[in-house]
Amino acid sequence: MAHRTRIKFCGLTRPGDMRFAGELGVDALGFIFVPGSRRALDPAQAESLRAAVPPFAQVVALFMDPEEALVRATIRALRPTLLQFHGREEAAFCERFGLPYVKTLAMGEGAAAAESLGKRYPSTDAFLLDGHKAGEQGGQGARFDWSDLPALPKPWLLAGGLTPDNVFEAVRQSRPFGVDVSSGIESAPGLKDGERMVRFVEEVRRADGFIADPPVR
Repeated sequence: MAHRTRIKFCGLTRPGDMRFAGELGVDALGFIFVPGSRRALDPAQAESLRAAVPPFAQVVALFMDPEEALVRATIRALRPTLLQFHGREEAAFCERFGLPYVKTLAMGEGAAAAESLGKRYPSTDAFLLDGHKAGEQGGQGARFDWSDLPALPKPWLLAGGLTPDNVFEAVRQSRPFGVDVSSGIESAPGLKDGERMVRFVEEVRRADGFIADPPVR
């Protein structure tokens, strides 16, 4: 049986993009609550977007070193199924909100450093590997070496520089539980491009073996 790689689209800001992601069978939708991010939302905006979440999609709220009040206000407005922490949050903080969480590991300093950091989060439901360095804001499209991966005790998602042009290679080489994309499917920050969204999903499914390779011409 072929492995089905989970797909997360992150940095969503428009209801139409969310609905189209649902039509494509995307597993999770990510919403960013990091002040200064080009895709940042506030809780009021999140509340207005919540009605557009397609059925059965996971809703992920992403933070980086947030104040507790922001997390709680976002939970009330967005009703996420998962939290994602992208900064230096300790495990005790991540656990404080009573929801499953994903912890991002910075891969910019190599697999060994990420593996060591991962040991501090035994309660996480999954990890996300991104190409930035520790302390930097992720989501910048920084690719890392997909052959140099940490040994982790939980499922992990691959992020950082993924596009429709390279996600097939990324999935075939690293075999992640899931992939996470934001800028790689955009026409501008926060504005998803329908054609790129379709191609990204198709390439992941082709890597999984659900879609045959195109014929040689």
